[in-house]
Amino acid sequence: MKVHHLNCGSMRPPATPEGLVCHVLLIETGGGLTLVDSGFGLHDVARPGRRIGPARFFIRPALDPGQTAIRQVQRLGYAATDVRDIVLTHFDADHTGGLADFPGARVHLTAAESSAARHPGTFNERSRYLPAQREHGPNLVEHRPSAGERWRGFPAAVEVLPGVVLVALPGHTRGHAAVAVDAGDRWILHAGDAFYHRGQVDGSGRAPRTMTTMERLLAHDRPMVRANHERLAELWSAADPALALVNAHDPELLRRAQASCW
Repeated sequence: MKVHHLNCGSMRPPATPEGLVCHVLLIETGGGLTLVDSGFGLHDVARPGRRIGPARFFIRPALDPGQTAIRQVQRLGYAATDVRDIVLTHFDADHTGGLADFPGARVHLTAAESSAARHPGTFNERSRYLPAQREHGPNLVEHRPSAGERWRGFPAAVEVLPGVVLVALPGHTRGHAAVAVDAGDRWILHAGDAFYHRGQVDGSGRAPRTMTTMERLLAHDRPMVRANHERLAELWSAADPALALVNAHDPELLRRAQASCW
């Protein structure tokens, strides 16, 4: 499988000198295209108030049509209908905004995250899961990683497509997951929002305070978030050449991935 690393949404929250990205994977397979997350989409550009809500005043998204997944897919010579599957780490707007640009795609996510998005049970969930993100009626395909197997020390994982594994990492949201992709010479583990900045897992402890504060405020379960940091830090320190660790928002990790072509 060929994997492209795309930025589908630049953001500039206060006191984040590097800014943030929406790191999306585009996977070319013999059976069509698969996305891991979708970033912001054309509908977000057109109606940010309804689609992103008040959070847009803090994250300050660029909302550039050229950064949307659909436009980048088209620049590669494909059509929206070539995207057959989208695998979500979670249902926050900066990960699901592009879904409406691919209305025919199957959208894979954990059953817990699907339930949280459709039936929010806390103030945090009601604030983050905006109905406008689902008004196009996405074809949600629910998976239960707990019914699967262990994957590299994580207790619950399930293969949702050939070479694409959904790894349960709840904490940031009720049903948050990482997505592991078999790229041939290595696995790519897209950790979503299980960590925001490389400084949280690389041992340096250097992460912008704005990002760590935002992580704490948005967390569904803070102890789980800390436990995820610890496990991901173990993977980082192991430096296994057969595993590449990326996340959703760190621009440096996106640059490294693009430069290494994995």
